Amino acid sequence: MESGLYIVATPIGNLGDLSPRALAVLAGADLVAAEDTRHTRRLFAHHGIDSRLTAYHEHSDAAAAERLCDRVAAGEAVALVSDAGTPLVSDPGYRLVRLAQDRGLPVIPVPGPCAAITALSAAGLPSDRFRFEGFLPAKAGPRAARLAALADERATLVFYEAPHRVLETLEALLDAFGGAREAVLARELSKAFETIRRAPLGALRDFVAGDADQRRGEIVLLVAGSEAAEPEIDAALGQLARELARDLPAKRVAALLSDFSGVRKNQLYRWLLEQGN
Repeated sequence: MESGLYIVATPIGNLGDLSPRALAVLAGADLVAAEDTRHTRRLFAHHGIDSRLTAYHEHSDAAAAERLCDRVAAGEAVALVSDAGTPLVSDPGYRLVRLAQDRGLPVIPVPGPCAAITALSAAGLPSDRFRFEGFLPAKAGPRAARLAALADERATLVFYEAPHRVLETLEALLDAFGGAREAVLARELSKAFETIRRAPLGALRDFVAGDADQRRGEIVLLVAGSEAAEPEIDAALGQLARELARDLPAKRVAALLSDFSGVRKNQLYRWLLEQGN
């Protein structure tokens, strides 16, 4: 194998979802850096891989990343895996990738499963635009604030959630977006007890509340984007925006006018770009 830092996606559930290329990379790597070596050993045992393992996770210090990069710089092939899915999606592996890039070392992605994309593919919600939010804050106040900021987002929203918080989070989504907003529970994807349930938020909350099994395992929550009509940019606002754009960047104009017009910054910015500003 060529020397480099290989970012390897691993199965999110079904161990048969490891791609032939990922299998070859993991079997041929000089070292595999894993979020949890015990978890990765089970994957290795299933596929007959005997590559050397070392731990690399959110609590690893900067020196650990340096040591991994030193091995790549010395000509070795080092693979990075998370417990499940694609590394760097809602995990801290980006620090290692940035360090490798800063040192001029090859970073080679080996694509494969990702829980967010897998859930989106089977959700039945619009997928032309989506916004991945990872895990919401665990505390009620910050979580409510984050959701309030997303209430008018028109793209499909994708969240990860811990099983012991899923019902609480559904309650918070219900408060923020209303019971009629369509949502999806995608649980234990590719595993024996997979659940994919699409329903209005009120009904989905009731479904999870009424079945303790739906509060177990790995969970992705998806929420349809807002269908609220965007306010129009009328003639007066448009004229003011054009005048300001003669002397200011479009992003700055959008930010200034959004504060008093009620029109979102992104909408104003897109409109200015369409006008050639």
